[in-house]
Amino acid sequence: MKVLNIHERKLTIAPESVGVLLDSLSGPGDQLWPKDQWPPMEFDAPLGKGAQGGHGPIRYTVCEYVPGERVVFRFDDSGLISGFDGRHLYEIVPRREHIVLRHVIDAECDFKYWLKWHVLVGPLHDALLEDSLDLAEQSLKIQTDKRASWSPWVRFLRWMMARRRRKSEGDQSTT
Repeated sequence: MKVLNIHERKLTIAPESVGVLLDSLSGPGDQLWPKDQWPPMEFDAPLGKGAQGGHGPIRYTVCEYVPGERVVFRFDDSGLISGFDGRHLYEIVPRREHIVLRHVIDAECDFKYWLKWHVLVGPLHDALLEDSLDLAEQSLKIQTDKRASWSPWVRFLRWMMARRRRKSEGDQSTT
């Protein structure tokens, strides 16, 4: 089954300015990934082809990196979405009067993982990506009245994950 998920923002700013955000991804001055609210994006090497890592339980490898334009990640067959065969990417798409900052997931999976995506992973992913695009606008000092907000379902899932994490940490401290 197919999972195609696209998040994008239309920005009236120079592509080079947005390229700086893209190039900061996973670094110490990351201005694109909302690491204050979500697990940080981390790799075993600087952002570049072959770097392995991910965020939280989502694991992937950088398979393409064009500085200032595009970074493509191939999902590893491990972690929360081990059944996904595909990729996700950030890209900057120039248009005549603006640019588009876009994130895409393009993957195939069996029904079990498709259902897991739609019920659990997808809602969290959507919230994370909207937070990422909000952060991009904030980093670029673009004024907007619209900011993403988490749905009650996302708030519940995050509460459950935090509860599970606390329980796991408590179990480890007693051993």
